Amino acid sequence: MPRLTITLSDESYRAVKETAARRRKSIRQLIEESLDFYGIKTMEKASFLVSKARKRSGLNEISALELAVEETRAERQR
Repeated sequence: MPRLTITLSDESYRAVKETAARRRKSIRQLIEESLDFYGIKTMEKASFLVSKARKRSGLNEISALELAVEETRAERQR
């Protein structure tokens, strides 16, 4: 498993450590759950999910793109 080193302020590190302890999880588990919560995915997994959603919707690629553009425009106007 790859390793990652990050630099946090003392305050942030304490908060992460305390939260992990309260939830009885490791810091690694807490970070992985946070990544899942925020939808952080590999391109391969994201492509798979898009493909699966497209099949379920019954839309072809062009129709799906048109719908996405329409919904994006509507959201930006709010």
